[in-house]
Amino acid sequence: MKKLLMIAMMAFGVAVNAQEGELNVGGTIGLPVGDSSNANVTGAIEANYLFKVSEDFKVGPAVSYLHFQQDGADAAFLPLAAATRYQLDDKFILGADLGYGIGVRPSGATSGFYYRPMVGYQLTNKITLHADYTGVALDGVNASTIGIGGTYSFSL
Repeated sequence: MKKLLMIAMMAFGVAVNAQEGELNVGGTIGLPVGDSSNANVTGAIEANYLFKVSEDFKVGPAVSYLHFQQDGADAAFLPLAAATRYQLDDKFILGADLGYGIGVRPSGATSGFYYRPMVGYQLTNKITLHADYTGVALDGVNASTIGIGGTYSFSL
């Protein structure tokens, strides 16, 4: 697991140094839904590095940590994904992250397909508020949450 995490961080670092773009860091708090409704609350921290494809469209690598707090045994995932963002107008953004959610908690946790559609509202050029639906599709069940959060952007 440590080797996989190191490889992911190095790949993220290489992508960041490869060309100019935008580094976004942020977090989300959410309510578990569906198969995860037995959890109390969820939280996530995230980082992505987006490259401009066109004036309104950006893509890049994303990494996050998704935590489901439950009575007893918490669950957590380390999603590695490709992020896309589309600027609808001056303030609204549509986006999606697609990738693989590595189960990190409890020990030996199941991993699966990670998805996160979102809509955002830019308060400033640097600060965006967003609402999202996050899920990790596991063997026959989905660990999912509906959340709100924010990101701060650094132009590099």
